[in-house]
Amino acid sequence: MKRLCLVLTLVVCILGLGIAPVLGAPKIIRLNHTLAPDSHYHKGLEYFAELIAEKTNGEVEVQIFHSSQLGSERDAIEGVILGTLEATLVSTAPLANFSKQFLVFDLPFIVKDRATAYAALDGELGDMMAKSLEDKGIKTLAFWENGFRMLTNSRRPIERPEDVAGLKIRLMENPVHMATFRVLGAAPVPMPFGELFTALQQRTVDGQENPLVIIQTSKFYEVQKHLALTGHFYAPAALLIGQRFFNSLTPEQQQAIQEAAIEARDWERQYCIDLEASLVAELKAAGMEVTYPDLDAFEKAVQPVYEEFEAEIGADVIRALRGY
Repeated sequence: MKRLCLVLTLVVCILGLGIAPVLGAPKIIRLNHTLAPDSHYHKGLEYFAELIAEKTNGEVEVQIFHSSQLGSERDAIEGVILGTLEATLVSTAPLANFSKQFLVFDLPFIVKDRATAYAALDGELGDMMAKSLEDKGIKTLAFWENGFRMLTNSRRPIERPEDVAGLKIRLMENPVHMATFRVLGAAPVPMPFGELFTALQQRTVDGQENPLVIIQTSKFYEVQKHLALTGHFYAPAALLIGQRFFNSLTPEQQQAIQEAAIEARDWERQYCIDLEASLVAELKAAGMEVTYPDLDAFEKAVQPVYEEFEAEIGADVIRALRGY
């Protein structure tokens, strides 16, 4: 009886202090990305979070951390691998540091239109790339949209490949990207995205390259005068989740997350397409001078990059993407 009274007293005290374990608390997915809260990433992830809450009846909750709050893209990928972060949405370029197959999408001008990109990413090529991350403990839920990357700088308009020579261009930490700009005569400067605006503002670098939606939502027009519509790289984004965490969920929760990732992917892609139609006009209105470079000349100038990386990426992988 004394022991029973002691246990009951302890329970009452715990309840009184509000530290009793919460029964039925949702599984939390902390999801990091590097872009602003009004970006296409964030809008798509908000929809993703809504879908998961609905499909799991609140059993799983997505907490979104924007603007590199939990680290750079590489930090987030490593966090997913180590299990210190549940999920992330990242551009595919830094994934090349973990699987060489991802380099194929970084080859300049290899993707000419979105239909080609979607067919490849949602088909066998995307499955093969996702599988190459499995031994790292990463599950790829879906490939989302980032867009075709355009070039901006603060020094001069870009019309032809030789106009790029001598410019210090911030790039992601990706060997194909850096090789491409070296071939064009630029000085590549790898740098985390979170440091980019300040670097442009202080003229540490002359320019950068990103999809139009990122140029607009990151307010690069405040520190960059010239925008060249090069579309030199197509940039998908990968929605990643830790395999160990995913395995800890019930089969029903796993299915709900996978379905939500695909539904949100389609929503986010269409959001990007709709938004992009108005972005050039908005950036012009914000003061940027827009040029339409000779893309044939650019494509010819960067062909040595294919020769440099064909063996590393795999000629079969390159042919597979070009075959879509």
